[in-house]
Amino acid sequence: MNVSARLFLNSHGAPLRRGAIVCLGAAILGGCANANPFAAAPVDPQSPAAKAVLANARADRAYPRFSDIPAAPVNARAPGAWAAAVSDVEAARATLYAETAPGTWTLEGTEAFAARARTQVTPPPMAGAASDTEAFARDARARATPPPSSR
Repeated sequence: MNVSARLFLNSHGAPLRRGAIVCLGAAILGGCANANPFAAAPVDPQSPAAKAVLANARADRAYPRFSDIPAAPVNARAPGAWAAAVSDVEAARATLYAETAPGTWTLEGTEAFAARARTQVTPPPMAGAASDTEAFARDARARATPPPSSR
C-alpha cells in the first residue's frame, strides 16, 4: 500500500496554533514585566521573625573579604594519591564483577554445605512439650479479662 505522505500533513491549524502560542507567551511575559523580583518586599510587623528579618536586611553590615578565606589545608591528599585510590577502587570493582559474573558459581553440593553448617552451630532451644503449651494457654485464658462494655 503506497500512500502519499502529503495526505497525512495537517497544516490547516498551524497558523492558528502559532498565533495562540505567541499570544499566550506575550501574556505571561507581560504579567512578569510589572513585578520587580529584586525589589525589597515589605515585612509584616506582626510576624514573629520581623525583628530578625529587619536586622539582617541592613545594607551597612560588614561583608566578607577575600582575606577572610581560609588557607588551603596542608594535610590534604595529593592529586596523585586520589588517582591511586580511585584506581584501587576500580580494580576492586573489576575483581568483584569477575568473581560474581554469571556462570562463575553453581548451587551444587548444598547438602554437604548444610551438613557442615549444622555441625558448626548449636541448635536452638526446643519449645516445651504439648502439656506445657496447654498449661500456658489455660493460664493466659484465666488471666484475660474482657474489655469493659460500652453500655
